[in-house]
Amino acid sequence: MEKDCIFCKIASGEIGTEFLYESDDIVAFRDLNPQAPTHILLIPKKHIPKISEIKKEDEALIGKMIDVANLLAAKENILENGYRMVFNCGKDAGQEVFHIHLHLLGGRKMIWPPG
Repeated sequence: MEKDCIFCKIASGEIGTEFLYESDDIVAFRDLNPQAPTHILLIPKKHIPKISEIKKEDEALIGKMIDVANLLAAKENILENGYRMVFNCGKDAGQEVFHIHLHLLGGRKMIWPPG
C-alpha cells in the first residue's frame, strides 16, 4: 500500500466507500464523476501505478478484474446492450490516479473514437 494513494486507502477501507464487489485482491465501486449511467471502477488491492508496470505475476489479477467487470455488467443489466472497459495509462491518456483501475461504462450508446 502506498500511503498517499487514494485508491490504496479506499481498497484498505481507510476511506469509506460502498463496494459493489470485494474479494481478497479486488474491489469495485461507483465512480464519483460518472461518464455514463453505469460507471464502476475496479481496482486491485495491490498498488500498481500504471498498466505499463504490470509484471508477469500480475496477469491473473488483470484477468480476474475483467471477469469481475463482466459479472458486474450482468448485475447492472448492461450485458445485453453492451458496455466498455477502459484502462488509461499515463496523463495523456487521462489517468488521474496512479493506481491501475478498470473503468466499466455502460447504459448509453458509446461513440468512437472515444475522445
